[in-house]
Amino acid sequence: MNRGPLSSPVPSSNSRPNSRQPNDTALGPRWLRPFRDSGRTLAAFWAITAAALTGLDLGLARSVERQVQTLFFEVRGPVAPSKDVVILAIDEESLGQGEFFRADPQRYSSLAPIEAWPWQRAAYATVIDKLMAAGADAIALDIIFSTPSSYGEIDDQTFENALKRHQGQIILAAQYSQADVLQGYTTELTTPLPRFCDRPNCIGSINFLLDADGRIHQLGERYWQQLNIDSPELQTGVLPQLPTLATSVLQAAHRRTLPQSGNFIFFHGPSQTFEHIPFWYVLDPATWNGYLQSGAYFKDKIVLIGSTAAVHQDFHPVPFAKSWLYPQAMPGVEIHANAIATLMEGKALTDLFGESGWRGLFVLVGAGGAAWWLSRHPQPLRRLAWAAALAVAWTGISYSLFLGGRLIVPTAMPAGAIVLGGLSQLIVGSVKEQKRKRQLRDTLRQYVTSPIVQEIISQQDDLQDLLRERELALSGTVLAGRYRIVRVLGSGGFSETYVAEDRQRPGNPLCVVKQLRMLGAHENTLRLARRLFATEAETLERLGLHDQIPQLLASFEENEEFYLVQEFIQGHPLSQELLPRRQLSQPQVVRLMMELLEILSFVHSQGVIHRDLKPSNIMRRHKDGKLVLIDFGVAKKITTQLAESDEASRFTVSVGTPGYMPAEQSAGRPHFNSDIYALGMIGIEALTGQAPHTLNHSLKSGTVSWQHHVSNMSPELAVIVDLMVHPDAAVRYQSTQIVQAALLPFYQPDVLDLPPSEEEDDNLFFISSDTLIPDESEEGFEDTTVISPDDWAHR
Repeated sequence: MNRGPLSSPVPSSNSRPNSRQPNDTALGPRWLRPFRDSGRTLAAFWAITAAALTGLDLGLARSVERQVQTLFFEVRGPVAPSKDVVILAIDEESLGQGEFFRADPQRYSSLAPIEAWPWQRAAYATVIDKLMAAGADAIALDIIFSTPSSYGEIDDQTFENALKRHQGQIILAAQYSQADVLQGYTTELTTPLPRFCDRPNCIGSINFLLDADGRIHQLGERYWQQLNIDSPELQTGVLPQLPTLATSVLQAAHRRTLPQSGNFIFFHGPSQTFEHIPFWYVLDPATWNGYLQSGAYFKDKIVLIGSTAAVHQDFHPVPFAKSWLYPQAMPGVEIHANAIATLMEGKALTDLFGESGWRGLFVLVGAGGAAWWLSRHPQPLRRLAWAAALAVAWTGISYSLFLGGRLIVPTAMPAGAIVLGGLSQLIVGSVKEQKRKRQLRDTLRQYVTSPIVQEIISQQDDLQDLLRERELALSGTVLAGRYRIVRVLGSGGFSETYVAEDRQRPGNPLCVVKQLRMLGAHENTLRLARRLFATEAETLERLGLHDQIPQLLASFEENEEFYLVQEFIQGHPLSQELLPRRQLSQPQVVRLMMELLEILSFVHSQGVIHRDLKPSNIMRRHKDGKLVLIDFGVAKKITTQLAESDEASRFTVSVGTPGYMPAEQSAGRPHFNSDIYALGMIGIEALTGQAPHTLNHSLKSGTVSWQHHVSNMSPELAVIVDLMVHPDAAVRYQSTQIVQAALLPFYQPDVLDLPPSEEEDDNLFFISSDTLIPDESEEGFEDTTVISPDDWAHR
């Protein structure tokens, strides 16, 4: 079936609707221009959102910032704690000492008070007496004695007497707690029995505030501040404000606390960073006199007594606890130890911006400034890389302030906003790029027959399927009612070539149909093109009489398109034999050039200059191994003549391939010996294994430097080759017959030809094709048409 013309015009640039150039008024302030796309707007949105969450002090912002604070602690790692704070632990080992007492009461009589839990309060009395006698500064008990002893009045009396003997140096625990009532909840205060503590200086609150991330980060004083915010005014007016256990014990020990500007605990490390001494060590004479040096170990120390046993479940989430790096939980008594050391050493961490509003403003300026700076980079992927780098830098600075200055600055929210901004710009940019590609593909699909469009497609791997679509669309098209297209062989700026079946010959043999592209469709142009086409067809018919030149079978015009039908050649291009770093012997090169010279002699005798002699335009025919000269550039020649006939044209069109054409051909004035130059360059390529564009040329004379690439090069043969490629056409050999005569002494007709590369498929078919697609074996060579100004040769 006939599908009509095989090409379509490309819309001209002046067919686009006119649009005025946007001015400053249309775009708004110049500083806002970077944000005028969705990706950049999203980056600004993330910055504003992060600032708002931080400024409003919402739970999400506080939670992620506290998580970063925990991470900073854990990255820093444990540091040595103060040796002045010791934990006397009610641990599993101490709870298990009752078994020894029951096994031998007489031998382990000192362990009788801790035979079973809850222990006798006499045990605490004994420990208090021994520690204070040993010189301890103060003792804090992280235990609430709010009810009478289950062991009777004597037990309470013994404990009370011990507290009175060391009045002012023993601190007992009290606790605020919430209880559900009908109206909601109420806050209660649980204190020791009055008989144990009837003065403010012997009690301390053990409460800590759970932060937004569910961990304890701040000193105990922060709990009362939050209680004033959350509890009804009546309750806060009735409930007394107790000092914290840490503050009370430091006052009892007469330790001067350094001025604190912050209220965040400086955690020294995970559980057992502070030394734990089992409670029973103090009761047992052997360990007291031995390991504890008769109590000397506790001299001038603050002793905390509390549970570290899992059965009592007095464990709380803090930095260095219940995390991936530090899975072990931290007991409450060790949290108090960290608080005491923080106050004693003046190491409390400080929020650089006390008010949440200032923190929000800081995030807005930092993240917003980063978003604005990132928006100035045109490539989305580079924006994401810079965003990640800025986030890492921000985090690094925050960590440095945390480590060196014990300052806390917003980190997670601004860093996250910066990364999300970069990621948003990458995603939006990718979506836009995909949309642009789809639009480009749709446009190219409409004009895939255009030479310019096919040139664009040929250089883009991801657009090759458009050519395959084009091939499928053309498959089965019948030209002139006779030639049925089988497949597309090549497409370039001057022609498109197909393999077709000749349906009017027996067996429908294959042939090659070449459609010539006309760059203009004016009546005068078509009339001149028609005349030139007829002339060139006659020339091809004469050339086809030679056995080593494809035969012209037919020529015709259809729908103002011009077609040539040529012989189908089964073989491989010479470029498959002249591979990089693959050198032919000198006899092989001479035989190659002699065979091509014989063909060129016939071509020149017909008054024709090939003008594009190169390895990819020379075929080795499979059936007899002979070389066949193809691609006489009829389409290129017609286009050249059309361009030169255009009075308005200011350019000279030169046809050829850089590296193989001499200077006069580049200037658009080829001679017969321009083909000799090209053949000489092919010979040099075969001898050296180097593509012409990789060889050096003398800046002064323009001669090619190649002989040092060939070992044992015959000086006489080198002189002949140098004359073939001499830059001056007047000095170069003037005819192929002269070159044949010069090479004849070196000619050995029995030399075997070099087989093609094993990597190539011997079953492939190659034919004449005016194509701009470079051959894969030519290392980036381009089959190009060079358009130069008329006065190029005179410059």
